[in-house]
Amino acid sequence: MNQPGEDLVVGAGPGLPDGLVVPAAELTERFSRSPGPGGQSVNTSDSRVELDYDVAQSTVLSDAQRARAMRHLAARLVDGRVIIAASEHRSQFRNRAAARERLAVLLREALAPPSPPRRPTKPTRGSQRRRLEAKKQRGQTKSLRGRVTE
Repeated sequence: MNQPGEDLVVGAGPGLPDGLVVPAAELTERFSRSPGPGGQSVNTSDSRVELDYDVAQSTVLSDAQRARAMRHLAARLVDGRVIIAASEHRSQFRNRAAARERLAVLLREALAPPSPPRRPTKPTRGSQRRRLEAKKQRGQTKSLRGRVTE
C-alpha cells in the first residue's frame, strides 16, 4: 500500500473520514548504516532509514488538523518536524516501507479527535446494598476473633 518513493496514503479513520494522501515531495528520507541485523553486509550497506515529515509546513493538512497533530505530537516534534527511524530489517526497501507505515499510523492517531469526557455515574442501589452487607459480614467475622470468655 505505502510503497517507498510514492505518496503516503493514510487510511480512513476517526478524524479522517476520507483518509489522507501526503505527497512524496513532503517526505524526506535519509539513509545510514544500520546497527541491526545484516550478516556480512552489515557495515557496508546503508539500510537504516530516517523518514522526515514537516507537520508545521504540510500542505495537505487543514489548519484544524495541523493544530491537532501539533498538539498530539508535541513530544516528538523537532522544529515542527516528526522523524521516524527504521532499522529492523536487513533490506533498505523494507525499512523504507516500515518507516512509512509507522508514520501513517502516527498521523492517523494524531488526527483522531479526543474521546468524549467521562460522564460520572452513581452506584446502583443494589451495589450499595451489597457493599454494606459485605462490610457488616466482614465486621461480624472479625468480632468473632476476640478473646474467648468462659
